[in-house]
Amino acid sequence: MLTIGFTLFLGFYLVSHGIGVLSWQFLTRPPREGMKEGGIFPCIIGTLYLALISFLFSAPVGVGAGIYLSEYAADNLLTRLIRSSIRSLAGIPSVVYGLFGVAVFVELFNFGPSVLASGLTLGLMNLPWIITASEEAIRSVPSSFREGALALGATRWEAIWHNVLPYSLTGIVTGVLLAMARAIGEVAPILFTGVTFYLRHLPRSPLEKFMALPYHLFVLSTQHEDIEAVRPIAFGTALVLLLMVLSLDMVAFYLRARYVKIKRW
Repeated sequence: MLTIGFTLFLGFYLVSHGIGVLSWQFLTRPPREGMKEGGIFPCIIGTLYLALISFLFSAPVGVGAGIYLSEYAADNLLTRLIRSSIRSLAGIPSVVYGLFGVAVFVELFNFGPSVLASGLTLGLMNLPWIITASEEAIRSVPSSFREGALALGATRWEAIWHNVLPYSLTGIVTGVLLAMARAIGEVAPILFTGVTFYLRHLPRSPLEKFMALPYHLFVLSTQHEDIEAVRPIAFGTALVLLLMVLSLDMVAFYLRARYVKIKRW
């Protein structure tokens, strides 16, 4: 109850201080006058770019790995070590992923500080969550679904594609959405890989720097030369970010509830 009460208080405090800033102009205009005026449109677009790139990278790889671990990998010591390592990766601090992104995507692959490097870093951070969610969703489908398809002459992949994935898709999508909701609020992974506080234009290519809501909020709250003057904008930015995260969470919880409801085998 204490946790619920604190969460509700925090949400009410944020909404009460940020709702007055929200307007169409705030959502569709770039910042001006040293961030004291204008809006957060480039930050919103940059955050959406991050979400898209991380999704395009982590969803196929994570779901593919989940399919392999649940359907093809032998149940031996090596597989158990791999599963344990994946779960351990989910607990690594996000700043470590940021440093890895600098070393690999920025330097080794020569992407430079960019929205592409940042999106791939977030996608890498999402992988353990998506792999685990995908594997658990696929394993929850009864083996009789697979055996029935194989008995009728289907190949192993055909059995997975037609008899397993359709019944596990909702659980997989839920895991992907929850991972993305967590990722778009992170600052540390993008801090070293391409995010910047101010740009006069949107990124024209994936290899350019970008603005993002969590970093924008971080700078407004801690490093701006006039923190009191930009405090309303900081609350508005925090509220927009919260609404984006809650939207993904609500869709994920709805799909999860629907998945549990239709899971009658």
